[in-house]
Amino acid sequence: MGSKIFVLNGPNLNLLGIREPRVYGSDTLDDVRRLAEERAAQLGLEIDFRQSNSEGELIDWIQEARGSAAGIVINAGAYTHTSVALLDALAAVELPVVEVHLSNLFRRETFRHHSYIAPVAAGLIAGFGARGYALAVEAMASIVGRAASGGSA
Repeated sequence: MGSKIFVLNGPNLNLLGIREPRVYGSDTLDDVRRLAEERAAQLGLEIDFRQSNSEGELIDWIQEARGSAAGIVINAGAYTHTSVALLDALAAVELPVVEVHLSNLFRRETFRHHSYIAPVAAGLIAGFGARGYALAVEAMASIVGRAASGGSA
């Protein structure tokens, strides 16, 4: 298998499928994981898919990625809008980052329009439901492929 990427999920994403399905859809987190893993396998990538409701655990995983992953796909959930600590951790590891969200943040409450993750992310994918994870994996494959071939990420 090729490069490993971490796919990190923040608070309440363990409740996918039952939490506000009109906003987040009916797919479970296991469905999302399978979709991401299938797309990654097609692209020659390995996925390390994780979820935590704890900001500290997410930071530990981001730091772990520095020595064991080629990049990070992250849905930080509500921490997207509140966590300078996640921003600092992502900046410190100096890995490519793709931010993903199930819903379109800009069609929701105003406080969700700001992302602390965005300044360190290569890009943001939002509003495509579970399919957004496959798109994020595709984006990361492109970034990792350019880096491996000596191009700029």
